[in-house]
Amino acid sequence: MLALNTDLIDFTLCNTINNKDIHLLEYTKNKPVLITFICNHCPYVIHIIDQFVSVGNLYLKKGFAIIAISSNEIKNYPEDSPQRMKEIAMIKGFNFPYCYDDTQSVAKLYKAACTPDFYCFNKNHKLVYRGQFDSSRPSNSIPVTGKDLILAMDAILHARVIKGNQKPSIGCNIKWR
Repeated sequence: MLALNTDLIDFTLCNTINNKDIHLLEYTKNKPVLITFICNHCPYVIHIIDQFVSVGNLYLKKGFAIIAISSNEIKNYPEDSPQRMKEIAMIKGFNFPYCYDDTQSVAKLYKAACTPDFYCFNKNHKLVYRGQFDSSRPSNSIPVTGKDLILAMDAILHARVIKGNQKPSIGCNIKWR
């Protein structure tokens, strides 16, 4: 996992929603940042997607810069193609970019391992949270709330230390080439 206190790692990726490049440091300026690795076909992502979009859109309004990224190879997983990413983003109501990491270089830089995977940086662009959305899984009956991520994002907004254990995300492996 990427170590806490790591600096935000710059990248440029295409936002599949509008086909415009997102230059991370330009997009984020002095805002806190949430970078999320997701994809369209993963049952773990499908399980949380509606609540994730709701949380993402809310915290976008609260001042976070938010970017969702798919790094999956699409030859064997065509449902994760940029066109399908755009369709899902439009259907689900993403108000933030959904970028395609064609070379998988950004996933490697961030040491992303699965979908979903969440990385929160404070306004000084230091990594202060990397972990799960919440404890809900497709196979358990725990409600999807986004509790862990919300607690982290609220702590960042109020310049508080994130308390408690940061539990790693669980999901589908990124589909590497």
